Amino acid sequence: MIIESFSAQDTFEAGRRLAESASAGEIYALHGDLGVGKTVFTKGFAEGLGITEPVCSPTFTILQIYEEGRLPLYHFDVYRIEEPEEMEEVGLDEYLFGEGVCLIEWADRIEDMIPDTARRIVIEKDLSKGLDYRRITVI
Repeated sequence: MIIESFSAQDTFEAGRRLAESASAGEIYALHGDLGVGKTVFTKGFAEGLGITEPVCSPTFTILQIYEEGRLPLYHFDVYRIEEPEEMEEVGLDEYLFGEGVCLIEWADRIEDMIPDTARRIVIEKDLSKGLDYRRITVI
């Protein structure tokens, strides 16, 4: 599925709509360059799960857990990890196969640790369509 986004609000809404049908145990691996809107998408995803608390990128803590929605959201940002093995220290497997939904920003950094069943979400810019344009591919 390809979603065209022409604004940050469109990207937020794409995340929200996707989360409305999310189920426990699902994994969403987010791919995209710096500044394409991965965290904006995540904020919408959290709202789609019914989470009302502020969502921010957990860049310095790797993992942020939100439990107030219809399902827990395990929000990973693995941008700053040096070695994929660091994810074992965080207990990645516990969350991947837990009761909630995992959403992993910068998933390409730990690709070998992510199950094949994960949904891949690729967010890309296309400057020929405008500065705010994003193509969101859900695989």
